[in-house]
Amino acid sequence: MAKLSKAQAKAHQQACDLLSKDVLTHDDKIFVLENWQESASHVNSAAGAFFTPFDLAMDFAIETYAGRVIDLCAGVGMLSFAVKMRHMFQSDGLDLTCVEINPDYVAVGRKLLPEANWIEASVFDVLEMDLGHFDIAISNPPFGAIKRPDGKRSPRYTGADFEFHVIDIASHLASYGAFIVPQGSAGFNYSGKRGYERQKEGKAVKFQELTGLYFEAGCGVDTSIHQKSWRGVSPLCEIVCIDFDEKVVAPVAKAVVVVEEAAPVEPQQSSAPQLDLFGRAA
Repeated sequence: MAKLSKAQAKAHQQACDLLSKDVLTHDDKIFVLENWQESASHVNSAAGAFFTPFDLAMDFAIETYAGRVIDLCAGVGMLSFAVKMRHMFQSDGLDLTCVEINPDYVAVGRKLLPEANWIEASVFDVLEMDLGHFDIAISNPPFGAIKRPDGKRSPRYTGADFEFHVIDIASHLASYGAFIVPQGSAGFNYSGKRGYERQKEGKAVKFQELTGLYFEAGCGVDTSIHQKSWRGVSPLCEIVCIDFDEKVVAPVAKAVVVVEEAAPVEPQQSSAPQLDLFGRAA
């Protein structure tokens, strides 16, 4: 658990007091999202759980649209709340499902997004729940080699990085996905850089080759402007967008070189006289 400053502790307690209300106003919810400290009662580093900064979540939501949305590793629902705000005039077409394993986070999330379908479960159990197909999967998953429940894994990826397991699972649930991942797992470098460049090697390239998925930058949000807004960490991230219905990158196959056998060459008869070693006609 992190040690909070006096100002943080005071704001966190005010957020807890608001959460004791039966119904929260919109302003109440914003205050809770910005001031409820998950690290006050949980060791974030062990679970790799660091809540998305509010302004980054609002920028992230630009990459989404109204539809049937599943939020994997949802925390208290920051991303889903931002999606709801971005599409407030299309709320009739927005259907939110939030999956989170931590019961304390789920309890807070249900106060912030009571209209969402909250599921207290591991992301690794989602494919067995028969939830149907979603238009969009979103997630700010735990980063890196985080311990997985019972050593479970996604259908195709067998490596250690948690974010790739979540993306692999999402690809079996939705038509499109948007994710916040470390820049090293994004397949491209954009945030904090002078321009956009594709990564030519590394774990993200290998994952795309394995799955046939293609990581894109979407509209191009430079997340480095939010880097100091994270609590307890300051990761350089990217927003990765993936069209699951259109696999662009095919698994790498070894090139096969076909060598055609040359036709035998018939010896040619020369009309010139045969010469001996001294250049004289034989």
